[in-house]
Amino acid sequence: MKLSEVKKSLENVQEVRFVLPNGTFVPVHFHVTEVGVITKNFIDCGGTVREEKVVNFQLWEANDFDHRLAPQKLKDIIELSEKVLNLKDAEVEVEYQQETIGKFHLGFDGVNFLLEATQTNCLAQDKCGIPADILREPQDTKNQEKIQNTCTPGGGCC
Repeated sequence: MKLSEVKKSLENVQEVRFVLPNGTFVPVHFHVTEVGVITKNFIDCGGTVREEKVVNFQLWEANDFDHRLAPQKLKDIIELSEKVLNLKDAEVEVEYQQETIGKFHLGFDGVNFLLEATQTNCLAQDKCGIPADILREPQDTKNQEKIQNTCTPGGGCC
């Protein structure tokens, strides 16, 4: 979900609610403690230099049980961040403290903002030497054995 879509969605809700991937809600007394831009410069395992930029929201909760973030207040925070930080209309990711800081994509179901699970991925799949059907099903134990047998030192895998 892009930043412009978040702002538009805020115009149509009575309250700001975030739903975790397991269906539970972030407690209603959360705070948005940061709005910013994160730039990631990196080189993938195939040697390609890449850059990613995302707008980042950090959600935090304290013992401030009476706190409620109104949709207009969040929109005001976003607009100030756009002006001061020169934010572009990029994808939004959300950080939220669980056992460790979780990083989520953001969706919207018409009522609630959805924190969607993120996953790692190989960006140089064409250079790994791993068959495409194995790359699509990494949790499959049989395929894990194939990957382990395919990936050997010096074999070109990630």
